[in-house]
Amino acid sequence: MSNARTARFSRRGLLAAGGALGLGALVTACGSEDSKDGGSDAKGVAKSGSWSFKDDRGKTVSLDHVPTKIVAFTGVAAALYDYGIEVKGVFGPTKTKDGKADVQAGDMDVSKLTVFGNRFDQFNVEQYAAFQPEVLITTTFDAAGSLWYVPLASKDKIAKLAPSVAVSVFDRQMPKPLQRMAELAGSLGADLKAAKVVEAKKRFEAASERLRKAAKSRPEIKVLAGSASDAIFYVSGSNFSIDLEYFKALGVNLVEPPEKAKKANGGWFENLSWENVDKYPADIIMMDDRASTIQPADITEATWKKLPAVKAGQVISRSPEPILSYDKCTPLVENLAKAIESAKKVS
Repeated sequence: MSNARTARFSRRGLLAAGGALGLGALVTACGSEDSKDGGSDAKGVAKSGSWSFKDDRGKTVSLDHVPTKIVAFTGVAAALYDYGIEVKGVFGPTKTKDGKADVQAGDMDVSKLTVFGNRFDQFNVEQYAAFQPEVLITTTFDAAGSLWYVPLASKDKIAKLAPSVAVSVFDRQMPKPLQRMAELAGSLGADLKAAKVVEAKKRFEAASERLRKAAKSRPEIKVLAGSASDAIFYVSGSNFSIDLEYFKALGVNLVEPPEKAKKANGGWFENLSWENVDKYPADIIMMDDRASTIQPADITEATWKKLPAVKAGQVISRSPEPILSYDKCTPLVENLAKAIESAKKVS
């Protein structure tokens, strides 16, 4: 397995299966450093037309105008798109092998995007420089503030070309990153009081309450979060991942690998061989939906097919790197609620 692929799966462990290597790079924002606490205040558009935003690393990026030449990680661009902010340049999973939109591209028309890198550890710095970016926006999955999908080898060159903004998805529950992304979109000109935006948030809150009730009424239903590769089945722990931490807080009975088993992977997930995929009994299995992973329909391992949840058809998708808009996160919550409501007890 190549280093890039190993990194991707480890990271997925951090995310999905739990994973995420601190492989993005810590790129220092080219703006003033307002504080170290990563506060949630966003000054946004000032009367003079200037713009500033304090990100989750505690870095404040300031420009004399609201940026329009934005480059963002694909999933971040997709979230901003849901708020009416169109990003022209992206990096990260954008197109599948057949040229269609990757799941992380959301509703964006990928044919109209400038893609600086479609895979992990791929970033065309020369093309990025020619684009003349005003700001780079991505997420961070660790306490150090490493920029997700910004390659270590070129992070310093990239940092010199434009300031960066990071929204943390590390060790938080889903509502906080959603709030922060909304604040960022608002600073860039999105109308957060628009009916579409307000309604989307209401749907998310309703879905969350539905999941809370489902989990409370069926505490016996065990849910496992998994991710598949050729040689390894990853079982995610609830620590650090914004969706799993939130689901657990709402009362969902999540399968939790022991700390000792997760320690080798930064505390995110446990690696299992396909022979041992039945280690943890589960009634529902949530599987990583990213293109870098093997999807349930394509898993040929006999041990997988024998799992009670698989035989019962109780396998649903999970987005370890959810698009951080209320519109896109609501179905994730609703799908789990529906699955718990209707699941047969098979474990």
